[in-house]
Amino acid sequence: MLEVGTKAPEFTLPDQNGMMHSLEEYRGRKVILYFYPKDNTAGCTKEACSFADRYPQITEKGAVVLGVSKDPVSSHKKFEEKYNLPFTLLSDPDTEVIRAYDVWQEKTLYGRKYMGIERSTYLIDENGVIQKAYQKVKPVDHAENILQDI
Repeated sequence: MLEVGTKAPEFTLPDQNGMMHSLEEYRGRKVILYFYPKDNTAGCTKEACSFADRYPQITEKGAVVLGVSKDPVSSHKKFEEKYNLPFTLLSDPDTEVIRAYDVWQEKTLYGRKYMGIERSTYLIDENGVIQKAYQKVKPVDHAENILQDI
């Protein structure tokens, strides 16, 4: 994970509607940048719905939620519509941003090793500096924990 107190890497990625988003456009607001493995999987759905449930309180505190995975824009759109997600999902199929944030990790499933996204989140302050880093988060409790930290 990247260190707290360091400048968050800049990025520009498409969202679920094909619109481009960059970290720079969120200056002046706190950014919850969460990385998740895959749309429409059990853990990722719980995590997304947890953020959706707390979205009004998050925005009241002046923060924005950006979810990132390597899924394509079309997958993000279906995921957003299926669960009425009120926040932005960013597509990083080349894993450039995922790697820049150091969440592309070796994982093991049934004894098989492979590379994938480690469920992680960065809380980035209004100046683009990493305020807090969350590693190997629990999908259900995670949004509540971040809400308390904002």
